[in-house]
Amino acid sequence: MTNSSLNSFNAKQTLKVGDKNYTYFSLPEAEKNGLAGISKLPNSLKVVLENLLRFEDGRTVTKEDILACADWLKTKSSAQEISYRPARVLMQDFTGVPAVVDLAAMRDATAKLGADPQKINPQVPVDLVIDHSVMVDFFGTGNAFTQNVEREYERNGERYEFLRWGQEAFDNFRVVPPGTGICHQVNLEYLAQTVWTKEENGETIAYPDTLVGTDSHTTMINGLSVLGWGVGGIEAEAAMLGQPISMLIPEVIGFKLEGNMRDGITATDLVLKVVEMLRERGVVGKFVEFFGPGLDNLTLEDQATIANMAPEYGATCGFFPVDDDTLDYLRTSGREEERVALVEAYSKAQGMFRDGSTVDAEYTDTLYLDLDEVVPSISGPKRPQDRINLDEAKPKFVAALADEFGKTDQPKAAVEGKDFSITHGDVVIAAITSCTNTSNPAVLVAAGLVARKARALGLEVKPWVKTSLAPGSQVVTDYLTSSGLQDDLDALGFNLVGYGCTTCIGNSGPLPPEISKAVNEHDLVACSVLSGNRNFEGRVNPDVKANYLASPPLVVAYALAGNMSLDITTEALGNDADGNPVYLKDLWPTSEEIKQIVRENVTPEMFNKRYSDVFKGDAGWRDIKVEGGETYAWNSSSTYVQNPPYFEGLTKEPAPVQDVKNARILSLFGDSITTDHISPAGSFKSDTPAGKYLLERQVGVKDFNSYGSRRGNHEIMMRGTFANIRIKNQMVPGVEGGFTKDPSGEVAAMYDAAMAYADQGTPLVVFGGKEYGTGSSRDWAAKGTILLGVRAVIVESFERIHRSNLVGMGVLPLQFKDGASWTSLGLTGDEEISIEGLADITPRCDVTVKVKSPNGSDRSFEALCRIDTEDELDYYRNGGILHYVLRNLVS
Repeated sequence: MTNSSLNSFNAKQTLKVGDKNYTYFSLPEAEKNGLAGISKLPNSLKVVLENLLRFEDGRTVTKEDILACADWLKTKSSAQEISYRPARVLMQDFTGVPAVVDLAAMRDATAKLGADPQKINPQVPVDLVIDHSVMVDFFGTGNAFTQNVEREYERNGERYEFLRWGQEAFDNFRVVPPGTGICHQVNLEYLAQTVWTKEENGETIAYPDTLVGTDSHTTMINGLSVLGWGVGGIEAEAAMLGQPISMLIPEVIGFKLEGNMRDGITATDLVLKVVEMLRERGVVGKFVEFFGPGLDNLTLEDQATIANMAPEYGATCGFFPVDDDTLDYLRTSGREEERVALVEAYSKAQGMFRDGSTVDAEYTDTLYLDLDEVVPSISGPKRPQDRINLDEAKPKFVAALADEFGKTDQPKAAVEGKDFSITHGDVVIAAITSCTNTSNPAVLVAAGLVARKARALGLEVKPWVKTSLAPGSQVVTDYLTSSGLQDDLDALGFNLVGYGCTTCIGNSGPLPPEISKAVNEHDLVACSVLSGNRNFEGRVNPDVKANYLASPPLVVAYALAGNMSLDITTEALGNDADGNPVYLKDLWPTSEEIKQIVRENVTPEMFNKRYSDVFKGDAGWRDIKVEGGETYAWNSSSTYVQNPPYFEGLTKEPAPVQDVKNARILSLFGDSITTDHISPAGSFKSDTPAGKYLLERQVGVKDFNSYGSRRGNHEIMMRGTFANIRIKNQMVPGVEGGFTKDPSGEVAAMYDAAMAYADQGTPLVVFGGKEYGTGSSRDWAAKGTILLGVRAVIVESFERIHRSNLVGMGVLPLQFKDGASWTSLGLTGDEEISIEGLADITPRCDVTVKVKSPNGSDRSFEALCRIDTEDELDYYRNGGILHYVLRNLVS
């Protein structure tokens, strides 16, 4: 684990804990030996510095890199590029399947080049948690979970067989089977150790637990003082294969918390406030580190809730220090006492333990929040950062109805076969869904208590609401069952539907047919209320236009209310058995009620029992037959897993980079194009290119599954690129969905037009606005882009992960300069674009883009090349990061 052969700052020392000795790289010792002042660094940068000290080899990590970390204190920022090596990699199955597909394809390519396929193995521990494939087909019944799992295995048999092969074929690779929990919560409750250890050359080396993950919400683990963030599957594969992650030493924004939250305020309310504040500050590409006396009044799970939503506030991560709460959580969740003792001793030895004597670190900038100022909130209808005070939710929705959705009427749409009608604003989905909140017992117990009180008063959920409960782990079921709260949730229809990322990622399943029909026939603005972290357009469900993030107890409350046009802070949610109105205040639990149930029902025994044999899986997993040896036996008829074309014709040496000449424009996008827009994860219909592909292969519509579940098949994913139903390409104004102009000027599906251009040998470019590529770390947003023939993406600004992924797939990211945009240039989409001199580009250089209009007139503009580092330039010149790694391993 340590490459360090230099030890320039004499940091390598011995730490004795109990009767055991650990080798570690001491920051206080390094401070004495040339790194003056580093005790004032933010804790997150201390983790980065330790990583550099441990891997100093004079080549990938130099003495100058380490000194740059100390010099950070002078300006609180740095232009120094460093090589960072995380201890491990975490994957979920949507992004994990294509990563394992790529590893399998690399083994094939290695064999074709005459090298040993066994060279392709993860070099660091990799855990893949299958959590993104369960869909809410069945709900509101006691057997919904069993039925959904059965459907999951039916739909995903080919993918799961492939992952079972990977589990056996690759070293250093573990799979957590379906029905266990979501990757972030399994990480929090079991995988993460806060301080990692490894046996090497007769020594036990101790170092901070760090990771990258193929899900943007990997950041949740920063709540347990584990530095981690989401990367694209492409970067994760490189990290798995032993490549350092190239990064600039980041700015660190300190976020000081003071005071205490008032009774009845939830961690969700707090995190929505934090998201709003940090989005306003602008923290893209930066670390955020939380500190201050307010941490004394937050649980570890509250911290994890805040850390989870770092992608929503735009930061690389939201880091919390080790303190007594960290140690308590490690014990409560069943970690061994020896590990807890090591975490305490190591953190104190490194000056990374928060207690009453802790001196505040130095930060690039500091924000302040008094927890007493946090109020009940929701966010929506389209973005997580659009926080709304709960008492303003009604007027804000009414305004959005007119302004955003263009609706001024209030139709009553009869529901076929039912004795009720629905209208704009009706909540058709109320989902307590995994990720942000279901790792937090306080908010889940609060939801259970709201259900308990509503049940006792005889309230019922409105009949048009699709209800679901998808906990982040089986431990949640244990404490909800132990406390009796699961019975109360069941009584309102919040039955267990699965352990996985359901509604938040578009796996909400279909609405009941009669509800869907009424919504679509009357063009209703139907709503969802979910306890997740993403509410982008077209993400949750194709029938639902307005989506609101809320705490689990508010999800229950809105299911009872049934419509967003109701002010649930002042208007009755319903009537009790005697006809008396019941208000939210009648149902809302006190903080003490919640704490008492958590104290009595969340125990170490639950964690130990659930995680004692976590990789074994249920009978369905164990019964899967595995085929193939060190290389995979590809099945040409599979519609889930195919050998991707990235390495076709691969040579041992890369060919020179070619200029982009006479490219045509595939699309002109506006601001905030997300990775959901570029590569949707949810369902698709039979008239789409992906649907037609499956119908041609005799796959019925009911077995289409989702884009996300089919990420192992490039044919589906190419057809799904830029195919979100809500995406708007300004080349075809007034048309919503994945359409553009083909070579003849006719409106066509993106895929069909791209293939027509490919047949002519014509390269493509994409133009966009600000914040291009926000959202999940979706590798297919970059993979699909290159496979459609797009050579360059030219926008006003990029989100961090997607820019990196484009480079990783050999697509050139360019950024407009000096406030320019495609609109200011007057582009219509009919122009030809040329980009020259690419063989000689350097990181962040200026590039001239030439524009030829249909009338023959020529003009040009300067763009900033967003290949940011020398490593990225190597990847680009090789045609992508995987090609670069494979060539290095083979040579």
